[in-house]
Amino acid sequence: MRELSMENVELLVKTIADTAVGNIGYFSELDSAAGDADFGVSLATGFQAVLDRWETLDRACIGSFLMKVGMVIISTVGGCSGPLWGTGFMRAGMSAKGKKALTLADLVTMLRSAMDGIMARGGAQLGDKTLLDALASATEA
Repeated sequence: MRELSMENVELLVKTIADTAVGNIGYFSELDSAAGDADFGVSLATGFQAVLDRWETLDRACIGSFLMKVGMVIISTVGGCSGPLWGTGFMRAGMSAKGKKALTLADLVTMLRSAMDGIMARGGAQLGDKTLLDALASATEA
């Protein structure tokens, strides 16, 4: 596959959403080791809202779709998770503005933009054992 289509991006987001919703307990259990054990609930709440609004999400381009996903997450999830995940999706969407398909180079640019936004929003840095470290590994790969 040389490019990712809108349909590929939709499948990716839907898979993330289904995984978040289907693993509330597991993600909360993981969070209990170092946090307040609410991560699974927060993540599932945001992605369930995305699924609930699935048919109405803007699909004019990949960028607008991802921007809308980010806005839904920010508007439905409090605490740290909503703003961080929402910012990541929104920044990736800004990098994909107007695009109907993505190359590997586009995807790398989007992930770097998402990481920059998450770092600016939350203050974390690479090596802090956060979402950033997973995104960095994916970006480098």
